Amino acid sequence: MIRALILVVFLSLAGPLAAHAQSRSAASEVDVQIVLAVDISYSMDPEEQRLQREGYIKAITSPEVLDAIRRGLIGKIAVSYLEWAGHQERQVVIDWRIIDGAESAQAFAAELQSKPYRRAFRTSISGAIQASVDLLEKSGLRSLRRVIDVSGDGSNNNGPHVEIARDDALAKGIVINGLPIVIPRQNSRFVDIPNLDAYYQDCVVGGPGSFVIPITSPEEFVTATRRKLILEVAGITPVWPLPGGPFVVPVQAPKVDCLVGERIWRERWERN
Repeated sequence: MIRALILVVFLSLAGPLAAHAQSRSAASEVDVQIVLAVDISYSMDPEEQRLQREGYIKAITSPEVLDAIRRGLIGKIAVSYLEWAGHQERQVVIDWRIIDGAESAQAFAAELQSKPYRRAFRTSISGAIQASVDLLEKSGLRSLRRVIDVSGDGSNNNGPHVEIARDDALAKGIVINGLPIVIPRQNSRFVDIPNLDAYYQDCVVGGPGSFVIPITSPEEFVTATRRKLILEVAGITPVWPLPGGPFVVPVQAPKVDCLVGERIWRERWERN
């Protein structure tokens, strides 16, 4: 009698529990998880910081990106926004948010718009990649694709070597794309390597379909960011150059010294 009663209770609970588990599983599934890893080092002047953030705000809410999300197998993506500078300077400005349409995209954009700007010392792309990997590993979400989107205006000069962090991320099946900012500037104090786009290509990005979209003028922030997000959301391997948009650098054989940032830092600062 007791066994029969237990069986009845179990069967009465099994259906709702299974349905709840299935619902939770469906809620955690997205087409792609993207970490937006954004440089806030002092080499980024306030105007560049504003344009960089504005680029993401306008891109995530654009009809083109929303259409790409809608066309996905699941129709949802997950996005987090990470700011970084030196190896110890990593701050999750917005933790994981599900974007599944205009309303959630606008909410993400409004939240990002409300956050204060910060600046910090040094440039640790390796630290940004490591922090992004940690975010992805602990997201609690499921997706076929995981992407780290690194934007910045300088080479790695702090923390582990960038290739070590990159290779660790690639070994976990994570794709890294790059938005190097190569706008000419007046202040020679913060001038970095002239071929930053090639540095990103050789030392930062990697994985299937990875790419680099250089930003060469202030006007390109929004268009480059929007095009990058469309490619990442849709999971498209880009064609070079992209019609009607900024040139995309394909991944080719290495030709840049990946320790150039560390060497420049020593030559410029540690001798003084």
